Amino acid sequence: MCGINGFSWGDLGLVKRMNESIRHRGPDGEGVYVDENVSLGHVRLAIIDLSPRGHQPMFYSKELGASSERHNPENMENSPVVIVYNGEIYNFKELREELEKRGYGFSTNTDTEVILASYLEWGFDCIKKFKGMWAFAIYDKHKNILFLSRDRFGIKPLYYYYDGKNLTFSSEIKAMLKHNIQKKPNDAIIFDFLYYNLLDHTEETFFEGIKRVMPGHSVIFDLKTRKLKVSKYYDLREVLKKGSEKPDSEKFRELFFSAVKRRLIADVPVGSCLSGGLDSSSIVCTMRAVNPRAEIRTFSLIFPGKDIDESEYQKAVVEKCKVEWNTTTFSSEDVIRDIEDLINTQEEPFSTLSIYGQYMVMKLARERGMKVLLDGQGSDEILAGYHYFFGYYFAELFRRMKWIRLIKEILAYKRLHGSIAPVKNMILYLLPTWITKKMWRKKYSHLNPEFIDRFKDRTTKEATWKIRSLNEALLLAETYYSLLHLLRFEDKNSMRWSIESRVPFCDHELVEYTLSLPPEAKLSMGITKRILREALEDVLPDKIRNRLSKIGFATPDTDLLRTESGRKFVEGIINSESFKSRRYWDADKVKKMFYEHVSGKKNHSLELWKAVILELWLKRWIDNSEKDGKESSGGGGLY
Repeated sequence: MCGINGFSWGDLGLVKRMNESIRHRGPDGEGVYVDENVSLGHVRLAIIDLSPRGHQPMFYSKELGASSERHNPENMENSPVVIVYNGEIYNFKELREELEKRGYGFSTNTDTEVILASYLEWGFDCIKKFKGMWAFAIYDKHKNILFLSRDRFGIKPLYYYYDGKNLTFSSEIKAMLKHNIQKKPNDAIIFDFLYYNLLDHTEETFFEGIKRVMPGHSVIFDLKTRKLKVSKYYDLREVLKKGSEKPDSEKFRELFFSAVKRRLIADVPVGSCLSGGLDSSSIVCTMRAVNPRAEIRTFSLIFPGKDIDESEYQKAVVEKCKVEWNTTTFSSEDVIRDIEDLINTQEEPFSTLSIYGQYMVMKLARERGMKVLLDGQGSDEILAGYHYFFGYYFAELFRRMKWIRLIKEILAYKRLHGSIAPVKNMILYLLPTWITKKMWRKKYSHLNPEFIDRFKDRTTKEATWKIRSLNEALLLAETYYSLLHLLRFEDKNSMRWSIESRVPFCDHELVEYTLSLPPEAKLSMGITKRILREALEDVLPDKIRNRLSKIGFATPDTDLLRTESGRKFVEGIINSESFKSRRYWDADKVKKMFYEHVSGKKNHSLELWKAVILELWLKRWIDNSEKDGKESSGGGGLY
């Protein structure tokens, strides 16, 4: 795991400054390559082939294999391609064997070298052969192009800025801001965040002009014509078009075991996050099943004596799998102390403080000497783990006129959970769009009406109002609404502490199979993730497999606002002149919401934290531009 940087002209000093700004992504080494056409930078977190042979930027020729300034530097000039790369290709050994039969030579044990050989053999289509996570840039000297690519689901980040003449790219936005890019808030994206609670759903970021390469997309920049082409190479919607497969818990088990086993490939120890929920517990138990004698270290968040504490479930996994258990916790004072660093780490706003729990777990893992952790992101999106999915399922049954099944499902949900909340959601999903839009607007009366009117015709949210089935809802969660920002949180939090995070539930073969299954394989009769529970029946503790509650790495967002330290902290923000002057909200209405929340009359936690976090983001990234140390390169285009 690493960090990459680059741009389409030569400037050694600037690319080194970019590297320095993301040193946390790769504390084990640094490399640069500069010529008259490009500047490429790399910081390395050594995971596979820890020797200097894995150094980047890496060069490659079919006859000589890989080379770099630390490994066979004499071969660099004879190599037609060079790469900076962040990620892991888990099937690189199989691809290497195939390429060796085609006459390719190899001089390292890295997956990086295999990517370059694959590019020379299969061109831009090489990415379709990869199983894993990646963000890379290949400089093809013969074709005079830069080829950028991001993995199918966007596990690894990749940002870029194109002004019509020059291209700049990086793993993180903070490195981009070393360039003289004007920093302006993207009001359209801020609207989507405040009004629709959307994040990372389009190529646009909160910084106007800075874009992300979307999941399953590639970018080709012609260094001669200065033209940029963005193309999509992977579309999960094609899976839905193929129709449903018959549920097979044995096949699911095989795919899941394979996904976990692949992600144990490393030349350093591999541990796992352990929340105590079904997802992380499944990963830890499978790690033990595929390697009964391995030393496995787990890392958990606990809140002794509080309702959100999950230590009893974590303990059940620890005792069954005989793994090392490391725990951490935090107070409201800790959150207030670290929130600026969290905002700096994430680079873009977030809706709740739940990601702070993940931040603390990654910090603990780093303190204990870990470099690689597995985590459960993606499970809820492919297996319908969120209870709002029941509403989509009920609506699908209603549309299909399966009345008896619908009644049975509603009664089963009520019996298990004591609620009929999904029925309310079902009705909402069945309403005409114009009614839903009107109801939504009333919900956000604390926002500035002029701000809402400015963007009210954006169609961003309407995709979620036109869902006709559970599988369509899952597809949207995986490609638009949920998974994208969760993977951003995961990457930024883990790499802040120089930890590589791997997510088995985002294995594309597992995702494709699960999405192809009928709804009942994922949730029915009040129970979520049915096929996972069935597939791992002999692996999971019964306490976990039969668990119906879902918490995850939860944080006490609601209560924090009612503590003395939390109240004072937020009061200082919402009473500030900058907060009052923002064009996004009515500050008096936000203040009223705050005191309603503090008194316990209503729970406004989500909307209050969104406003507070956005205000802190504006102060850090827009108002205080000097903190970014932006530099003028003296190059062309923007500069």
